Amino acid sequence: MNHSELQQIFFDNYKLGASYCRSSFEKGDVCIFVQENLRYVKLDLQKHCKDKDFEVCATKVRFNTRQANIIAIYRSPSGIFDFFITKLDAILRQLYMVTAEFIICGDINVDYLADSDRKRQLEVLLKTYNLTSVVNFPTRIQKHSATAIDNIFIDTHKMSDYSICPIINGLSDHDTQSILICSFNLRPPPKKYRFIRKINEYTLHDFLIKFSYENWDTVFSTDDVNMMFNSFLDTYIKIANASFPLKRVSIIKTNTKN
Repeated sequence: MNHSELQQIFFDNYKLGASYCRSSFEKGDVCIFVQENLRYVKLDLQKHCKDKDFEVCATKVRFNTRQANIIAIYRSPSGIFDFFITKLDAILRQLYMVTAEFIICGDINVDYLADSDRKRQLEVLLKTYNLTSVVNFPTRIQKHSATAIDNIFIDTHKMSDYSICPIINGLSDHDTQSILICSFNLRPPPKKYRFIRKINEYTLHDFLIKFSYENWDTVFSTDDVNMMFNSFLDTYIKIANASFPLKRVSIIKTNTKN
């Protein structure tokens, strides 16, 4: 599938966030669709891609005060494994930030239901970034075999509240993996506000001008001192509110160093 064909794929409430399409060979390719109401940026990993060996795309998605680098990967069974490991390490080092999480998913063609040198080599690399496989069921079931060559890797210490299950979609010989990470709250945090009045030389000047234009007829229309004061106060407050209106502003919490 080329880029123009990929642009013709539509899912309700989702848009194409990132993709990589092969320049040679058939099949392969990776893409990420992002929910429309999420804030995200596409991450440029094109220089790391090589057909069959390491096909990758990524987006950085913000979930309120947290953000996650979502990475989709495909490695062909005939791909060079050492190249795959080297490039995976390179992009993890490039994208690593203390405040950002990693969610890696894709068809890596390393069976996690069986022990192997490739599995151990991949585990050692991912553990340096606190990433762990969470797929513990077969993702490709054939007549004489069942393997977990599709996987999802997350930091289970920071994303401990999650659930994962397979979905048989009938479109491929690979089952889909569905993960629900409850650690990420998509609801915006409640905003706190306060009210302020803007008082400076310009608003003070405006107040004095308005004050000087008032004729005060209503104040002196009676001999009752209390009524005179109340009338003056009402006029004063009216002019003050006009020159120094209340404005609602959001309270932004900032970290301060002692």
